Amino acid sequence: MMDLRKKQRAVVDALEDVKGYDIVVYNTAALPSMFERVVIASGDSTRQVKALADNVREKLEALGERVYGMEGAGSGEWILVDLGDMVVHVMHPTVRSFYNLEEIWGGKSIKFKKVTEKIAKKLSRKTPKKPKPRAKAPRRRGKR
Repeated sequence: MMDLRKKQRAVVDALEDVKGYDIVVYNTAALPSMFERVVIASGDSTRQVKALADNVREKLEALGERVYGMEGAGSGEWILVDLGDMVVHVMHPTVRSFYNLEEIWGGKSIKFKKVTEKIAKKLSRKTPKKPKPRAKAPRRRGKR
């Protein structure tokens, strides 16, 4: 079984791969629930919501994680992906604003560092520092 932090990172990455947005992760370990994390994300259309949920399922199964079920794939407005210790809600923005799950789970969301392309390139390879340009010798005027 995968470490919970790695698992939540894999879920967020899977959602970002399909252009999911307004992604929040809530730590629910202190609450009397059957799971430790709640992830909420939005997609602009029913097709995108389905694609987001499918991508989460596929990526986590590829990593050897068990997906206990998916609910709501028929309508595509709100799909719940049950990962055991983590529940992922992928929602159309109108449905998300109506049900306002953020208020239910409340508290602080977990912050993730965004790895930009520029930072990723720096981390992947160390570029040697460029040597400082040498001062040119002064030009001599006239003949000797």
